[in-house]
Amino acid sequence: MVSDADRDAEEAITTLLAAERPDDGLLAEEGSEREASSGRRWVIDPLDGTTNFLYGLSAWAVSIALEDSHGTAVGVVLDPVRDELFTAVRGEGAWLGEERLAVSGCESLDTAMIATGFAYEAEQRGIQAEVLLRILPRLRDIRRAGSAALDLCSVAAGRVDGYYERGGQPWDWAAGTLIVTEAGGVTRDLPGEPLGLVATGAAIIDELEALVA
Repeated sequence: MVSDADRDAEEAITTLLAAERPDDGLLAEEGSEREASSGRRWVIDPLDGTTNFLYGLSAWAVSIALEDSHGTAVGVVLDPVRDELFTAVRGEGAWLGEERLAVSGCESLDTAMIATGFAYEAEQRGIQAEVLLRILPRLRDIRRAGSAALDLCSVAAGRVDGYYERGGQPWDWAAGTLIVTEAGGVTRDLPGEPLGLVATGAAIIDELEALVA
């Protein structure tokens, strides 16, 4: 699903970046793309959680990351509904407004609240349902908000203990993964297809990765 809001937000963001950072590259969900001459690239999800937005549900956000030759340098996720701005700069920590973020201290999957998301394709959703049946008895519970960017920010803020998902795209995760790692968490790519990601605190990352891989 794509809304006029997705397109309008992407146009606003890319127009500003073209004026302020004309040498930087772009990669955005709704098709904006530009090669870089500066060695930097902006990765943009103008509206993460479009289905929620169109249904009048509150979990949607704007996600913007800046990448350079060393990886992700800056991550910003704005939740306009709750007026929450999550930010991270590589090596300088993660923040919600002026509050420094830290992942939860969860040490066991038995007490872990884990966020996830589901694909749009029916076949992939069926596979994800099978995984869910396997892992749900091992966890405290599962949450599915519908915005990968906000799920990752919830990990960073300690609101949930971890996150996993398959089928995401670079713009879904670029900002949020930096926010998690700068909050003391760990993120790892899941092997296999489609592309997957797992993010938690260090104590349960190995166990959750093995469970969902």
